[in-house]
Formats: sequence, structure tokens, C-alpha cells
Amino acid sequence: MSGVRLARLSGEPLDIAAHLDAVDDASAGAVTTFVGRVRDHDPDAATAVVALEYSAHPDAEETLHGIASRCIGDTDAIVAVSHRTGRLAVGDIAVAIAVASSHRAEAFAVCRDVIETIKQELPVWKRQIESDGTTAWKGIGG
Repeated sequence: MSGVRLARLSGEPLDIAAHLDAVDDASAGAVTTFVGRVRDHDPDAATAVVALEYSAHPDAEETLHGIASRCIGDTDAIVAVSHRTGRLAVGDIAVAIAVASSHRAEAFAVCRDVIETIKQELPVWKRQIESDGTTAWKGIGG
């Protein structure tokens, strides 16, 4: 049952149902999800955040697949993960992750490992846009 069933970057809105469908498996007793959304504030922003613009290295999708595979390790987990690119408004989904496995502890652990590793290693950068027109670039680990 294990494996990476979906690992992609997309300029289109992310569909949580598609991620759940991708990890559907009769042997999985647990499914966890993580949804990262654009929020209206940031500790470093002087005014409200109104949008994020994501750009990615050409190898980012391959890197995302590798991250998911490494996080699965020797577990029986199934992973579906996507990251948006382009301009996203407040409330839009930037990252979607679904993980299925035989047991909940494993599903939660793999899901958390995937998002934490994405934040540290995925070559995707975001330009944060504030209501006063101020912009700031945030990179890997940001």
C-alpha cells in the first residue's frame, strides 16, 4: 500500500478531495490531512497581508516527491502532497497533504514530517504582499 501517489506543484487551486482520493486504500485505518492557507497577517508585516506569490525552482516537483518518499521511510504510509505556485489570496490553499496508513500515529507522524521538511527544503519562495503595498521575499525555511 505504501508510496507517493501524488507530489506536484500547481498553478491551479488545490483540491483536498483529490488528495484524499489519491491515498484511498482498503488497508489504511487512518487518514490525516494538513491544509496550509494564506493568512491575513505575519509577525514581520507592518500591515495586513493581502496576497502571497509563490515561485518555484524547475526541480521543485522532483524535490517534493523525494521529500514525501523520505518521510514515508519504512512505514506503510501513502502520501499525496501538492504546493501552489502563482498569486494566492488570503484564504487560498497553498499546501495540501493527505497521508493514509494502517495506524493513526504513523499517519500523523508522516504528515507532520512532510510539512516540516517542505518548509526547510522545498525550493519554493514566496513574495508576501501587504495592504500598504510593501512586499517581502520569504525563502526556504521561512
